[in-house]
Amino acid sequence: MLDQRKLLAAIGLVCFGFVAFAVYLQLALDMLPCPLCIIQRYAFLGAGIACLLAAAFKTPRAGLLVAGLCIAGGIVTVAKHLWVLAHPGVSCGIDPTETFLNRLPTASLLPDVFLANGICELATERLLGLNVPTWAAIAFALVSLALLLTWRRGRR
Repeated sequence: MLDQRKLLAAIGLVCFGFVAFAVYLQLALDMLPCPLCIIQRYAFLGAGIACLLAAAFKTPRAGLLVAGLCIAGGIVTVAKHLWVLAHPGVSCGIDPTETFLNRLPTASLLPDVFLANGICELATERLLGLNVPTWAAIAFALVSLALLLTWRRGRR
């Protein structure tokens, strides 16, 4: 069976994989990311980095906590995204959040990953029957479950 540190490393790599897949959808299928999508990418990247750092140390509690907070932020963000999709006419559109995100150094250094240039309410394109925000919600739920199980494993 895998120990806690190996599980954390695996969770971190899965989080990076989710971001890589989002970038693939953007570049290959022209699904432009909105500000809420970009925040979700930051949440997955933050959780991934925290998990990998936690895996590198003998006491991973702090890393688990940071990863959990990142995932919680992602869940709140994807919940808002799903709410926007459920209420046509309401959009995050061009707002201070988009301006703030697009002025971060990461947006200019890696625009293919961090530049928000889509509209939240247009994220309705289906992938295997579900829209991308719904898949993101599922991914956040699975990662949060994996973090919880990893934390419990460490308490034994």
